[in-house]
Parts: sequence; structure tokens; C-alpha cells
Amino acid sequence: MTINVLMVFPKFNPNSFWSMPDACDVWGAKCVAPPLGLITVAALLPPDWRVRLVDCNARNLTDDDIDWADMVMTGGMLPQQIDALKVIDRCQERGKTVVVGGPDATSSPEIYDRADMLVLGEAEGVIDRFIEAWIGGARSGVFEAEKFKVDVTRTPIPRFDLLNPKDYLYLGIQFSRGCPFNCEFCDIIELYGRVPRSKTNAQMLAELEALYQRGYRGHVDFVDDNLVGNKKALKIFLPALIQWQQERGYPFRFSTEASINLADDTQLLHLMSQANFFAIFVGIESSDTETLVSTQKKQNTRRSIADSIHRIYGAGMFVTAGFIVGFDTEKDNVATQMIACIEATSIPWCMVGLLTALPNTQLTRRLEKEGRFFGANWSGEGDQCTGGLNFTTLRPRREIWGDYRAVLETVYEPAAFFERVRRVGRAMRRPALSGPQTAVPQRKSKLAALRGRLKDYRALGRVMWRMTVRRPDLRRHFWRTFLDCAKANPAALDFVVMLMVVYLHLGTFAQSVIAELDRKIERDRLEAEPAASKTLQIA
Repeated sequence: MTINVLMVFPKFNPNSFWSMPDACDVWGAKCVAPPLGLITVAALLPPDWRVRLVDCNARNLTDDDIDWADMVMTGGMLPQQIDALKVIDRCQERGKTVVVGGPDATSSPEIYDRADMLVLGEAEGVIDRFIEAWIGGARSGVFEAEKFKVDVTRTPIPRFDLLNPKDYLYLGIQFSRGCPFNCEFCDIIELYGRVPRSKTNAQMLAELEALYQRGYRGHVDFVDDNLVGNKKALKIFLPALIQWQQERGYPFRFSTEASINLADDTQLLHLMSQANFFAIFVGIESSDTETLVSTQKKQNTRRSIADSIHRIYGAGMFVTAGFIVGFDTEKDNVATQMIACIEATSIPWCMVGLLTALPNTQLTRRLEKEGRFFGANWSGEGDQCTGGLNFTTLRPRREIWGDYRAVLETVYEPAAFFERVRRVGRAMRRPALSGPQTAVPQRKSKLAALRGRLKDYRALGRVMWRMTVRRPDLRRHFWRTFLDCAKANPAALDFVVMLMVVYLHLGTFAQSVIAELDRKIERDRLEAEPAASKTLQIA
């Protein structure tokens, strides 16, 4: 029974920290990363079902796409919710059965009750039941996987053939699911559990080989929410990854997300460096010990955060980090402390956001019990940077917004940002990587490498144009940073340029968030003045 399956990846809200339109433009991409979840689901479908993928972040969904389909599958993350609901309505208006899954639908299925069918939880644990029901004629229903029970060693190679790699800044793969920690505000442990489950070496190398054989080279992101959640499994995998990279002349360089205790393990840092990891996202959230303890992020309290981050630099990887404003335990000096932490760690690329109570987290359950939670529906704003604080705060909201504003204004001031980039450029100790002498590139590989270098040169030209001609205010900062790294640590120059390019988005985005905060602060002030006047009149 041949079925036409249209997979639609909804648009992310455009006003988002992670949208990176300027970086995409410089590097010739349409959007940041592909829908790894959907192409994994595609690999789980019967081989005779025909699959078409439309990533709405890369191209428009057309009526012809919808009319081709027997079934439409869609879904995604919270910042895609608005467009996902539009996709459902549009496809149903054209008479199509719409199936919705993904993390947002799993966390908040009631928001997607207009869909014909819901597939909730990890797809591997429920897809067979769904397929059987569809073949049997079912066109409605809810199918839910048992939580945390999926054996990821049976997950197939994603359907990379459905992607156009040129559309993306990088491609992604996944090694493990789950995180051993218990942060109150985190939804990862609610979705995937606290016992990380890892794929086998053979699976991971097969996925990388599939990318390699399709001609892809460059940046690959391990999308794990905590790659070092199971250090034992990772230490078994990394030597095999290093060998695979060496045998092919290091075609890929990797990024990922990890908890800060990565910095405690010298062996693990060395293995990741030798495998050609270059960037790690770390959730720092706050430098205040009381706040970290209260939110159950105690793993960040047993160390000097600055020393830990600099050890990662010393292993040749730069750090991006998350910070949150709005915790109950914050003091009046939260902005000063956060700015000092960012400067001490030299982290240029900081995702500073407002605390958001996500669906089905410990934080949301606590706030509901305290009568402080506003409701589960997403505000419709870009992300946690412009939304957030969806609960009654203990401090006046105007103070929290003011502290948040002060952090953004200070850390994304050009001179401060580029100074941190220079410090990172000097601190990164990139490894000397080379394949074995027997790994002589074939003619096809040489041509691919030449094309890659020409692409890089063209991109560098666009970088220089954008940061010196179109943005003359950044010209001095760009050249000072570029020449400083070229002289002091040329091995890190690629990554320094990458960080500078990201500023084209981060600097502009920070200014847009500051403008929004100013509107909120002023609106709050105007609303407070009549109330105060009325109180005086009564007195």
C-alpha cells in the first residue's frame, strides 16, 4: 500500500535569538538547521511510502505539495507552535488528514486537539501502532509512546536524502537522549528522562558515513541536550569517532551541548578535542549559588565557573552559554553579577533570556500549586528573550526587565563583545589534526576540498563586506579582532570569524529586545501611576 506522506516543518517565530538571518545570509544558507526529528520519523515509515519534506524555514509550503499528499505529518518545538497550528488548518481545509507529533505536542497535546491524529512521545516507541492503525483505515486517534522506554540502539539512519544541505548552516545527528540532572525549569528530563540512552558506535559511524557519502563536509551538530550525560558511553564512542575522522582527513567539525562538569574530565576534553569538536553550549543560568541551589542546578555550584569555561577553551573549544533572569531568589545586584560572570568567562555568544515556566516542568507544577502560573499557552512572541515571565514574580516585573536590559546593553555593546572574542581567540588551543599518511585523497576528494575552500573564500569576502562596508561602525572592531587572532593564534581564526559574524544577528537582536523591554517598562510605569494616584485620593 503506497502512501504519499508530506512532512511539514513549521516556521520558527521570526523574532528569535536562534533565527540568525544575518549569519545565514553571510554563509549562503536559508536557515540554521534541518528537522532531524522529522527525517528520523521518515526513516521509520514503511519503505514503500513516498515522503516529501517541506521545511517552511527554507521554502514555502504550496497547495501542490498539500494536494500531492495522502497524509500530512507536522509538529515541532514551542517556538514553532504558531505556524504549526496554521499548517494544520491549511491542510485540513484542503481535505487532508493531519498527524501531529514532536516535543511541543507531547508536552501540550490539548493545544493540538484540532489535528486528526496525535503521535506523542518518542516516535520509535509508537510508530508501529500508528502505521498499523493507518493501514487498517483509522484517520483519527491518539497514539502515545511509553515514556523513557525507547531503545535508541534500534533507531534507523535519518533520511538525509530528503534534505538540501545548502539550505542550512549545519546538519545534525544525535548520540543520546536524556540528562542525569534535575534542573527545576528544564523540560528535557520530562520528555526524555534522567537516564541517558545512547546509540552504538556502529549506528553513529553509519550516520556520519551516510552524510559523508552524500558529499557533505563541514559543521555537524550533536543535538543531544547533554552529550556528557553518560560519560562512560561517550568515552567508548569518541576513540572510534577519532579514528573515523582521521581515516577520512577530518571531513567534519562538531558542536554540541554539555553540562559544565565536562570541564572536570581532562580525558574527555582531550578526546573531544581530537575528534574535532569546536563549540559547546553550556547552561550557566546564574552565577548566584543560592539561585542555583534553589533551582536544583547544583552541578554548577561545585566549581569556579570561570575556571571551568577556560579549561574548555584550553581544549580548543569555544563556549556559548545560557543565562536566565527572573528567578525567585535573585537580588538587586543580579545584573552586576551576571555581567561580571560573562566577562570573567569571556563568553561572547550569550543567550540571556527571561525565566519561562515551560509545560510539564517541576517549575510549572510548583507555580501552579502556589497560584502564580498564568497559563500554558505560548504568548505568541519570539522566544524566551521577548516572552517569558509567564507567572507572578516575587520581585517587581519592572525591576526584572530593568536588570535584563542592563545585561543585554552591556554584554552586546560592540567593544565589550569583540574584546571577549579576542580573549577567546587567544585562549583556544586548537589541536593539530591530520589523517594517517596512507589516507591519500582521491581526485574526487581533492576537487571537493577545492570547492570547499573556494566557498570559504567567497564567504570570507562576504563577511568582510558586511562587517566593514555595510557596517562601518563595526569596521574597527572587526579588523582589530581579525588581525589579533591571525597574529596570536591563527589556528583559531576560523572560529573567531564565526563568532564575529554571529554578532551581526546578536547585536541587532539585543537592540530589538531592549526596545521591547523599554516599551514594557514604560507601560508598567504608566499603569502604576493611576493606581498610585487613586490610592492618594482615597487617603
